[in-house]
Amino acid sequence: MTYSVAVSGASGYAGGEILRILAAHPDIEIRTVTAHSNAGQPLVAHQPHLRSLRHLELQETTPEVLSGHDIVFLALPHGQSGQYTDALTDTALVIDAGADHRLETVADWDRFYGGSFHEPWVYGVPELPVGGGVQRERLVGASRIAAPGCNASTVSLSLAPGVAAGVIDAGDIVAVLAVGPSGAGKSLKPTLLASEILGSANPYAVGGTHRHIPEIRQALRAARAAGVPDAPIRISFTPVIVPMSRGILATSSAPLVEGVSDADVRAAWESAYGDETFVQLLPAGEFPRTADVLGANTALMGIAIDRDAGRVVVVTAVDNLAKGTAGAAVQSMNIALGLPEDRALTVNGVAP
Repeated sequence: MTYSVAVSGASGYAGGEILRILAAHPDIEIRTVTAHSNAGQPLVAHQPHLRSLRHLELQETTPEVLSGHDIVFLALPHGQSGQYTDALTDTALVIDAGADHRLETVADWDRFYGGSFHEPWVYGVPELPVGGGVQRERLVGASRIAAPGCNASTVSLSLAPGVAAGVIDAGDIVAVLAVGPSGAGKSLKPTLLASEILGSANPYAVGGTHRHIPEIRQALRAARAAGVPDAPIRISFTPVIVPMSRGILATSSAPLVEGVSDADVRAAWESAYGDETFVQLLPAGEFPRTADVLGANTALMGIAIDRDAGRVVVVTAVDNLAKGTAGAAVQSMNIALGLPEDRALTVNGVAP
């Protein structure tokens, strides 16, 4: 069976990456691409690397244009998806790459986003440990999927095995991320200009203000298996823009639970990810680079145990546009439709 697809926000970075992956998907026909201010222009005027899709023209983003497809991907700014998802009731599968359907509580939405709150959908991080199981199980047959925030899924994948196994104290998490500016989208902002970021590292959303914090807390709460104490999850989260177009290198740490051995720690992560294709734990003493995952749907992870500090340190690299957003969305789509999970997705990066 071939599924017809519409992609909104197709002139942006996330929309472009979704299209790049779907263009190689044998079960997908990309029928419609939409935008706002760029409607009426050729897709390749904004995504010149997508040569196989040069026949497509950007249409207006309206419920009428998006309806009538088997699958709709929404790659819109936060707070804009809901107006369309409310109208796409007859669409078999809708996947939102924005934040509108990620958060479970109105209080979190109001504090970090604001505007109209929309119901939470199934979270699109298949490998994430959840309550003694794995999120993949919840994606089977799903009709509404919330693709993750790239920073949020990176930190959540990094620490969820330790939370699930009860080997780390989630009440004192510290995460510092080096991120590429493509995660902020294509909007013209002075802080994202090349002249501002080249040769510099620039922190932003410091001091508990980043919008991905409630998403991380939500994912880590869900990771707890039966018998693991339900203690508060506290995280100090600091992202830093660095001069690479795409990628995230997240260094996340948390205190060891008293009495936990080095072998216990390693076993927690190996149990969670040992059989996974797209989340790979590196051998002891090895740590990833963002260059290793460029263009891939892979999260590479290295673990260190700092006994002097009494903490576990996890370093994870992802491509924010691939595994961080579009790759996770397509992977989740494959699972929901009963297709091979790795269809159109690769573990191989691009080098040099």
